[in-house]
Amino acid sequence: MIILACDDISKSYGIDLILDKITFSVAEGARMGVVGPNGSGKTTLFRIITGSISPDSGSVYKAKGATIGHLEQNSSVESDLVVWDELLKVYEPVLEMEKRIRSLELEISRHEDTSTLEYKRLADEYAGLLEEFEAKNGYSYESLMRGVLTGLGFSQDEYRKPVSHLSGGQKARVAMARLLLQKPEILLLDEPTNYLDLDSVQWLEDFLKGYDGTVIIISHDRYFLDRVCDSILEIENHKGQVFAGNYTEYHRKKRLQVELQEKEYRQQQKEIERQEAIIRRYRSYNREKSIRAAESREKALARMTLVEKPVYTEDIRMTFKAKNHCGRDVLSVEGLSMAFGNNCLFENVSFRMEKGDRVGIIGANGTGKTTLFRLLLGKLKPLHGEIRFGTGVDIGYYDQEQTSLDPANTLIDELSSAFPHLTTGEIRNALALFLFRGDDVFKPIGSLSGGERGRVILAKLMLAQNNFLLLDEPTNHLDMASKEVLENALSGYDGSILVISHDRYFLNKIADRILVLENMSVTEYQGNYDDYIAKKAYLEELKRLEAEKVPALTRTALKEQRKKEQLDRQKKKAFKQLLSDLEEAIKTLEQEVKKLEAEMCSPDLYNDIDRMLEIQQLYNKTKTDLDAKYNEWLMLQEDQE
Repeated sequence: MIILACDDISKSYGIDLILDKITFSVAEGARMGVVGPNGSGKTTLFRIITGSISPDSGSVYKAKGATIGHLEQNSSVESDLVVWDELLKVYEPVLEMEKRIRSLELEISRHEDTSTLEYKRLADEYAGLLEEFEAKNGYSYESLMRGVLTGLGFSQDEYRKPVSHLSGGQKARVAMARLLLQKPEILLLDEPTNYLDLDSVQWLEDFLKGYDGTVIIISHDRYFLDRVCDSILEIENHKGQVFAGNYTEYHRKKRLQVELQEKEYRQQQKEIERQEAIIRRYRSYNREKSIRAAESREKALARMTLVEKPVYTEDIRMTFKAKNHCGRDVLSVEGLSMAFGNNCLFENVSFRMEKGDRVGIIGANGTGKTTLFRLLLGKLKPLHGEIRFGTGVDIGYYDQEQTSLDPANTLIDELSSAFPHLTTGEIRNALALFLFRGDDVFKPIGSLSGGERGRVILAKLMLAQNNFLLLDEPTNHLDMASKEVLENALSGYDGSILVISHDRYFLNKIADRILVLENMSVTEYQGNYDDYIAKKAYLEELKRLEAEKVPALTRTALKEQRKKEQLDRQKKKAFKQLLSDLEEAIKTLEQEVKKLEAEMCSPDLYNDIDRMLEIQQLYNKTKTDLDAKYNEWLMLQEDQE
C-alpha cells in the first residue's frame, strides 16, 4: 500500500530552479534514503511534504490518517523542564488515561450490585480504556523512554538535567528522542546522525530497521544508508530518480546506468552521423528514387528518440604523494597515559606504525581521540609514556576544528604564506582543483563554509606532500562525491595514514587496521571497519558459547555444513558457465551487427529495395537481441555482487 506519493513536484526561488517535476511513491513500511549534492533541494522536498512550504506545481498524496514526524537538520528543544519530564509530555494522553483508569477502579469498587446499568457502563468503559492503554504502551512507556535515551547516549544522571543546561548537540538528541517516542506513521529524518557518536548511530540503525512505520532519510552517511535503506531517491540536476536497494547498490546501478547511457549516446550519435552521410549521398545522386530514399531516412531520423547526453557534475580533484621517503618505522607509542585533572582519558596505550600502514581510530565521544593526536603533534604533554617518530617522518595534519587556517587571510594568501616558493599561477591552479576559481581566491577564510574550509586544508595537504598524514574527521564537511574523491586519492597515496573517523564507509575504503579507544585503553583489530565488526561479533559469540558451554557441532551438523559448502561451489561454477555463455553470445551478436552495418554502408544495396528492407529488419532484430543480452549480463553481474 502506498502511504506517501509526490507527483510532479516543482519548486523555484526567483530564477533559481530547485526541483523539477519530482515524482516518486513510498510504500508503507519502506525505508527510503534521499541523496544528492548540497543545495540540490533535499530539505526543500521534506518541507513540501510536511506542508511547511508549498510547491510551485505538483501535489503530495498522504494516506488518510497517516501522521508525519519531521526531524529537521538543526532541530533543537528549548524547555525549562528536565530531560525526563520533557519527553514525558509525549505520553500526556496516556497519563490522563491512567488517571481515569484509577478513578474508574475506585468507582467500580463502590458498587456492590454488579447487575446495575451504571456498573455495566463503568465496566465497559474500564475494559475499553485498559485495551487502549495497553495499545498505547501504557505499561511500558517508561521502559521505552529509558531505551531511547540510553540509545542516544544519555546517562541516567542526565535524565534529571534541565534541557536549558544541555549543549546544542544534546538538545538535538532530545528532539530526536521525542520524535522517535511519538512514533508517527511517516518519519522524515534530515541528517539524523550529525550529533551522534558511533554507538548511538548503530543503535539508531537497529531502531529504524525495526520501526513500525515508514522512514525517509536524508543523509551523507553512506554506511548508515547501507544498513537502513531499501531504496534510494537521488535528486540531481533538479530531477529525481528512485533506485531499489541500499546506497552501495544505488551507487553501482548509477555507475552502470551512466556508463550504459554514455555508450548508447555515442552509438546513437555515430548512427545519426552515418544516416546523415547516407542521406547526403542519396541527395547527391539527384534522382527521384534516391531523393525519396533520402526523405524516408530523414523522417526516420526525425522520429528517433534521442538518448540524452549524460550530465556530469564537477567534482574536486586531488592527488596525495610523499615528497620524501622515511624509514620503515614511522611511529612508536609506548605506555601513553593522559588525564585532565581527575578525568583520566586513557592509560598505558601502546601501538606501532610502519611505512605504508593505514590505521583508523574509533571510539565514543570523550574517549581522547583528538587528545591523542595533540599529544602526537607535541601540542600537549602526556602524564606518562613515550612517543617516537621514525627517521625522516614528515607530518601533515587535518584539523577537524579547522583552527590551522587564519580567518583573516584570503585563500590565495593562506596558500602563499604556507608555500612561498610557489608562483601565484601555481597556487591558483591548485585552488582550481578544489573548485575555487576566479575571484573566489580573494575570499577571506572567515567567510567560507565548513565544507569550503575543509577543501582549503586538503589543498594545503596535497601541496605539502607529507609522508605521514594525521587526519581528524576529514570527511565531516564533505559531500558524497568529494568523500569518494578523497578516498580514491588516499588509496593511491604512498605514505602512512593515521585517521580518526566516525565515517564507517570511509574506514572500510582506507583502513587496514582499527584502533578502538574504550575503557581508557586501546584495542587493536586487523582489517577495515567491517572486519572489526565481524571480529568483535565473533569474540562476543565465543564468550557466549563459553558461558553456555555449548557442545561442538554434531556429525549431522558437520555433514549439513559440508553439503551447503558443496552446493555453494556448484552455484559458483554454474554462474561462471552462464556468464561465459552470455559473453560468447554477445561477442557473436556484436560481430553480426558490424557485418550488417558494413553491408548497409554499401551504395549497391539500395538498388535492391527488397534486400535493403530485409537487411534493415535483420539489423534491427540483431540490435534488439544484443541489447537484451547486455541487460542479462548486467543483471547477472548485479545479482552476483
